[in-house]
Amino acid sequence: MIPDVAEPIVRQILAAKASATSVKPIVLDVGCSYGINAAVHRFPLTFSGLRHRYARREIRAIGSETLMGLDRNFYSAWPDVGLARFVGLDVSAPAIRYATAVGLLEQGIVADLEKEPLSTESARVLRSTDVIMSTGCIGYVTEKTFSKILDATQKQPWIISFVLRMFPYDSLAATFAKHGLVTERLTGATFIQRRFRDAEEFEGTLSTLAALGIDATGLESEGLFHADLILSRPESDARVAPLEDIVTVASGRGRPIGPRYVHVAGHEGLQVALEP
Repeated sequence: MIPDVAEPIVRQILAAKASATSVKPIVLDVGCSYGINAAVHRFPLTFSGLRHRYARREIRAIGSETLMGLDRNFYSAWPDVGLARFVGLDVSAPAIRYATAVGLLEQGIVADLEKEPLSTESARVLRSTDVIMSTGCIGYVTEKTFSKILDATQKQPWIISFVLRMFPYDSLAATFAKHGLVTERLTGATFIQRRFRDAEEFEGTLSTLAALGIDATGLESEGLFHADLILSRPESDARVAPLEDIVTVASGRGRPIGPRYVHVAGHEGLQVALEP
């Protein structure tokens, strides 16, 4: 659910970036998948509404090519009220093909920059990037990918990262510092990423957090991944508008989130249970 909870935060940051440059920024969505971030930012659509659309029996029953045709018409019927233009990077060719074919992304790059060099054509696409964002890929994508992206950009982009608390950010912050960017972490708020897929992931995450000295009480212990918001950008921009001044977290998302893995006290100590 991170595209949902991140949307108002990203909107505030994009507004600050647009205000600073007086142009509509180009956003690179790293790990963009099928373009959901572009959909909720560009159009007056909600994550919940899109979820209901694609979960319908009628939609699930049709083939991919037919769905792309329908979605091309669906998205073109809405006004683009977004604050940015979107390009995407993902390892999935079908996802990039879909997101560009239906008009969510202006351009898409299929590459695994953890293992591959950046092609000349991909570097050309990235040249004008103003903002880089990720809502769940860090921890799987490292500074290897971001270094190649930054080397290809002509500007010093802002980098918006929603990072699971179990993943250290030091090596990325150091990489960004080499490119003249300072890093700020929003205090006082975390953002729900998703539920744990099974008991093993739940317990493994709690163990990882404990080893890092991070208290999971009331957060991951309640059966949900939590992410921090981290923003990297030129020091001059951070001085003019600190992160705490840009972002206001007015309220969380209170929608139902389904069963979660939690710890409950039993005769043999804490045990994992699936809470409705």
